[in-house]
Amino acid sequence: MPDVRAMLAAAVVRLGERADAEALLLHVLQQPRSWLFAHADEVPDMDVQTAYAALVERRAAGEPVAYITGRRGFWSLELEVNPATLIPRPETELLVELALQRLPSVAACNVADLGTGSGAVALAIARERPRARVVATDASAAALAVAQRNAQRLGLGNVAFVHGDWLAPLAGQHFDLIVSNPPYIEAADPHLAQGDLRFEPPAALASGPDGLDAIRRIVRDARAHLHPDAWLLFEHGWNQGLAARVLLAEAGYADVFSALDLEQRDRVSGGRRSA
Repeated sequence: MPDVRAMLAAAVVRLGERADAEALLLHVLQQPRSWLFAHADEVPDMDVQTAYAALVERRAAGEPVAYITGRRGFWSLELEVNPATLIPRPETELLVELALQRLPSVAACNVADLGTGSGAVALAIARERPRARVVATDASAAALAVAQRNAQRLGLGNVAFVHGDWLAPLAGQHFDLIVSNPPYIEAADPHLAQGDLRFEPPAALASGPDGLDAIRRIVRDARAHLHPDAWLLFEHGWNQGLAARVLLAEAGYADVFSALDLEQRDRVSGGRRSA
């Protein structure tokens, strides 16, 4: 039977990518990456070999690694994910960074995360701001169940989860910050039928002909839920920065801006409710 080195080499040939091959093998073995360097000559038993081969074939068929393993790292957190939730992406960490810049480090505050999915943004904020009270909404009960399990496993008790569409379940509530990573892909975008996107929930990806339907609604409704001088921040597509800023300005937000991601593309926009 092949040793670990040979198993990996064969999987890399099958998948065309070493990172995925390693992630799947480590998942089967339940070992850290450092284990590979010390045990490359080890021959795993047949059960491991069979299980690994099955996962490699699932990935070769296009299924995302995060759904195969049921886990995805985001910020400093290890999150459960499944096909009911969007897979958290590194670029969304910019939204968390900008949110933390606008929240007090020690004082109590109220934050809303709209369309929380796996809870990635809400839980990252809750971890970094223990005195914050975070309310996270989602229209998907299945996604909320995943987010709740993540909060429980991470021991984060300062997050509440509410079932409903965007701000609808937050009637009468006001916040010091509202954040969202809404769907923003154009409904006819051919990328939706390619790669990992084929397996992710369509409602968490696409939003109308120009991708801005959810953002329009959030920009329109969030202002009534913000305290004076509080901020709305949301992620959007790389080519939607100008449209996002126009929507914010037309809705009466102050200090409207867009922030660039690591590829120097507009990724997060926001505005402040003036006093």
